[in-house]
Amino acid sequence: MKYETVIGLEVHAQLLTDSKLFCGCRTRFGAGPNTQVCPVCLGMPGVLPVLNAKAMDYALKMALAVNCAVNKKSVFARKNYFYPDLPKGYQISQYSEPLAEKGFIDIENLGSARRIGITRIHMEEDAGKLLHGEGPDEEGASLVDLNRTGVPLIEIVSEPDIRTPDEAVSYLKAIRDILVYLEICDGNMQEGSLRCDANVSIRPAGEKKLGTKIELKNMNSFKFLKDAVVYEIDRQTEAVESGERVIQETRLFDPSAGVTRSMRTKEEAHDYRYFPEPDLLPLIVGEDDIEKARSSMPELPAGKKARFIKEYSIPAYDAGVLTAHRRLADFYESSVRLFGEPKTVSNWVMGELLRLLNEHSKDITDSPVTPEKLAALLKLVKNGDISGKAAKEVFEEMFTTGRDAASIVNEKGMTQISDEGELARAVDEAIGRNPDSVEKYRAGKTKLLGFFVGEVLKATKGRANPGLVAELVKKKLS
Repeated sequence: MKYETVIGLEVHAQLLTDSKLFCGCRTRFGAGPNTQVCPVCLGMPGVLPVLNAKAMDYALKMALAVNCAVNKKSVFARKNYFYPDLPKGYQISQYSEPLAEKGFIDIENLGSARRIGITRIHMEEDAGKLLHGEGPDEEGASLVDLNRTGVPLIEIVSEPDIRTPDEAVSYLKAIRDILVYLEICDGNMQEGSLRCDANVSIRPAGEKKLGTKIELKNMNSFKFLKDAVVYEIDRQTEAVESGERVIQETRLFDPSAGVTRSMRTKEEAHDYRYFPEPDLLPLIVGEDDIEKARSSMPELPAGKKARFIKEYSIPAYDAGVLTAHRRLADFYESSVRLFGEPKTVSNWVMGELLRLLNEHSKDITDSPVTPEKLAALLKLVKNGDISGKAAKEVFEEMFTTGRDAASIVNEKGMTQISDEGELARAVDEAIGRNPDSVEKYRAGKTKLLGFFVGEVLKATKGRANPGLVAELVKKKLS
């Protein structure tokens, strides 16, 4: 029997606010354990939460970016459960009346577009973090760091519209790109700023009723998400075909073993005993709030990609790479404005620049080569002052030292030779040294043109203008 996979994702994104959701504690990653806490986020008796206005603004931007309807009234609720890293014994979240609902996002996968529905976006506070096996005195002890307690999150819940592991990855990447473009989340999955839970089930092909879903918790990389979903599909299929019943539960993915393991039976809403948070008034969002958020939003990745294809006449692949990060897209557009020739700039940004950024583990915002410096280098190539090969060498030194192209070229004497008289002498010498190749060329092996050009370039240490050399060789040998 053939089965269809049904996947829904719950994405948790940490908002880039300076302070926590309901108190003034810092949210900086990497601070000493339990140094960014106060009576409010520790849940001490008698304290009162106060909503972070910037967190609400950021949540609104994401809701609008994924086409959600913003509810004019939303309510915070207490989600009750006990865990060592949850000092209050409950998490402040939203349940029956979330901030936004009924949105969608279009994703691309294997060349085709798919629309994935978004059920809801709601705000909530994060829990702390347990550190297992790190006790100073006793092996196997667990410690708790409450710095993350109260950090503002939004949870983006998709409809069960995703059908393959690759689509799940494409959806998560699209969500991450939007969050980073909006500058409301840094998207750092290794630090836990972006985490994902996946609900996975299978059903006979053509069946409308959903199968029993398994929740896969806290995946923090695109690879782990794909590997976990692939394993879970195989596990469930094997179970069903052997006559077993799939039990609704929460499972964890073990990346080292490549398997999912049972964590606990899946909780339902009534297990958490949700009820309205008595210390927070309902959140009322006015049209002014929505318009303010909308007016401050940048051009989003999908729209920017479509514009790059149309405006700059570059391939869809190039546009996808260049718009994957907002600052990279800005760098590209600035370079095009200064130099022109969008495809040439695209080749250099996607090739040399991204290669060196990756090799040196730098972000585009830290690039020693600015759009102005790149444009100046490309103008030297276009004007015939240096060869394309020399330009790559110059670019590497620009990236390493931060210097401009002209000073490097002048210092190293790399200016391209374009004087016909000087090049003609070099061509004559190359022809004189290779009489056998001359005979073969004149006999019809015209591909030897490249050989003669190479000989001249070798003799001039790469400084000869290759186009002009090729013309001279043809003229001399015709």
